Amino acid sequence: MTSTTSQQELFRFLEDRFACAQACTECARACATRASLVDPDGADLQELVRRKGIMCAEVCDATCRVLSEESRTDEAGIRVQLEWCRTVCLECAHVFDKQPGAEESAAACRACAQACTDFMATLA
Repeated sequence: MTSTTSQQELFRFLEDRFACAQACTECARACATRASLVDPDGADLQELVRRKGIMCAEVCDATCRVLSEESRTDEAGIRVQLEWCRTVCLECAHVFDKQPGAEESAAACRACAQACTDFMATLA
């Protein structure tokens, strides 16, 4: 393997890591906003939207922090965090699908889940 190939792989890895962290940040923002728009004393679906939105925002924020660290977390730990984030984002997207006006938030969740999936592929 040449030095140029190694540098290209490193660049690709860092770009994918940054893209995933950015998707997590955007998802956290969208979920926190969506959760804040829901009546805390609302019906069961509204309570579910609020809880899932808050949880997704927290998981995405934690994932972004893990991805931003200087390799303090090993690859297995990063993989677990990414899988957790992916799962929570997809669950949240499904709940948002049932909420009128939450299409953009659901899309942000799906984009984050896909970014986590894509980044996990680079860890193989």
